[in-house]
Amino acid sequence: MEYFWYGVFLVFGSIVGSFLNVVIYRLHTGKSLNGRSHCMSCGKTLSWKELFPIISWIVLKGRCWGCSSHIPSRFFIVELISGLSFMLVWHLFAPLYVLLGLNLLLISLFVVIAVYDIRHTIIPDELSILVGVTAILFMGYEYALTRDIAYTFYQVLAGLGVGGFFGGLYYLSKGKWMGLGDAKLALSLGAIVGHAGAFSVVVFSFWVGAGVSLVLIGVQKLLKKGKTGLRFLGHPYTIKSEIPFAPFLILGFLLVHYFHADIFDITHALFF
Repeated sequence: MEYFWYGVFLVFGSIVGSFLNVVIYRLHTGKSLNGRSHCMSCGKTLSWKELFPIISWIVLKGRCWGCSSHIPSRFFIVELISGLSFMLVWHLFAPLYVLLGLNLLLISLFVVIAVYDIRHTIIPDELSILVGVTAILFMGYEYALTRDIAYTFYQVLAGLGVGGFFGGLYYLSKGKWMGLGDAKLALSLGAIVGHAGAFSVVVFSFWVGAGVSLVLIGVQKLLKKGKTGLRFLGHPYTIKSEIPFAPFLILGFLLVHYFHADIFDITHALFF
């Protein structure tokens, strides 16, 4: 029965991921989210055979059924990541239905924010607000369980501390080091993990960012090309290039929130 529910959340997550693809593609374009899905090249309305999450992209080999134009792999990746992420959330929070729902909502927002930031290097304010509302719901749930107003106060302080740190980087660099959207997102993430995890989120996000950046530079040099297939790397990539930070911030948060990673435990294990 347990494997059945893994399958259910994989399918459910991939279906949600299909909708998230629509949100990512149409957000701030003036297009309605209710419109029928269509090929971005020939405009053909997609049939039911082309709308199975994950499976349709594989069967069609990433091509439109009508005009054979390329379908971006982003659609497949978003559906797959959403499905796997929903499986993980169910595995971690299955008996706790409120936390299960809140984390599924949070994961969905993260997928949209990360991909949108990669494509446009900006986090829309409405997405930051939704994460903020979710953070308030998390804090409300914790308070309802513990009735500990001091803990809630420390959660708020943690959020202000992390958000203020990234906001300070934004203002000091005049937007060159960090975007203001990252500070808004960090405010909510810091509040969710609280004072115990806030510092770890900051450090992990920079570690992940540095690691991914070095890998991308290395891959670029190995390929001996001035660019890769990633949209935000449409020009030669160097250590000084601007990259979207939201995906790294989200990954740092997930390490702390889902896997209870602690920077102090890790550094103690490595160096002492």
